[in-house]
This record gives sequence, C-alpha cells and structure tokens, in this order.
Amino acid sequence: MFAGAKFLQTLDNVDPQRIGLWGGSYGGFLTAMGLARNSDIFKAGVDFHGVHDWEIFLPMWAAEVDAKSTDVAPDIKEARELAFKSSPVASVANWHSPVLLIHGDDDRNVPFQQTTDLVEKLRAQKVAFEELIIPDEIHDLLRWSDWVRAYKATAEFFDRKLAASTERQ
Repeated sequence: MFAGAKFLQTLDNVDPQRIGLWGGSYGGFLTAMGLARNSDIFKAGVDFHGVHDWEIFLPMWAAEVDAKSTDVAPDIKEARELAFKSSPVASVANWHSPVLLIHGDDDRNVPFQQTTDLVEKLRAQKVAFEELIIPDEIHDLLRWSDWVRAYKATAEFFDRKLAASTERQ
C-alpha cells in the first residue's frame, strides 16, 4: 500500500495531494492503517467495516484454545502488546486525514464496536470523520440498496475530500 502510493506520487498524471484509499473488512483495516501511519500520503479514506484493534480478538481466540486445553498461553501479555501495536488504533495520534466509516450495526464478523471505539479515538484527536451506519445490516450487506448507498457515499466523500485544491471550498 505504502509502496504503491509512493509509486503513484511519481506519475505525471497523478496529483500526489489527491491520493486516497478505501477497502472493506481486511481492506478496511488496511485503509485505517494507511491513514493512521501515513496521513501525509493518504489524504482521505473510506473504511468499510474494518478491524481497528486486533487485541480485542485475543480473548475470543483464547477461548477456542481453552475449550480444548486448560493451558494458558505463557506469552499472552506479549501477544496482546503485539496485537495492539499491529492495529490502527496504536497509531491514531498520527492520523490526520479525513475518513468515512461505513458499518452495519449487526455485523457478526467485525464487531460494530470496532467502529464506535475508533470514532471516540478520532474525536479525541480532532480528526475529521463521517459515518454511515446501516441499521440491521450484517458484514456482507445483504440488501442491494445498502451496497448502492455505501458506494454512492464513498464516491461523494472522495469527490468532496480529494477535489483539486483550486476547486476546494
């Protein structure tokens, strides 16, 4: 992602001040990582139901292991630290680019709390964000109309946030 953006910056037909990124699920995680760690390069992003803090998944994975064994991982503290450091929330202090967060509130793959927690962190950092929360929708968005709404919101967000500097209002 970083290398791709650096390459794009070298092209004559790319305005390096108008590079954005978007993705869903793991792509949403990558979008958040790009914005959190490289807001100087990525000027805006759209995060569809992304993972923002890997650490919260550790208890779920540990519960699966514990059901089969009574042993507790001896490196759980280190695993928690690594999971957090590998998450966008670990670098939220460096996040400056605006983001549109899209998430169904009945997501069973990526807990909706991932987005609400990130919102609180972005708000504390005074990072511009917008939300499109889709009631009664799951991770894969079952309704066609919700996909259309989400992609339309994505296009409109990028049109506003990545407009040429002479067009900005």
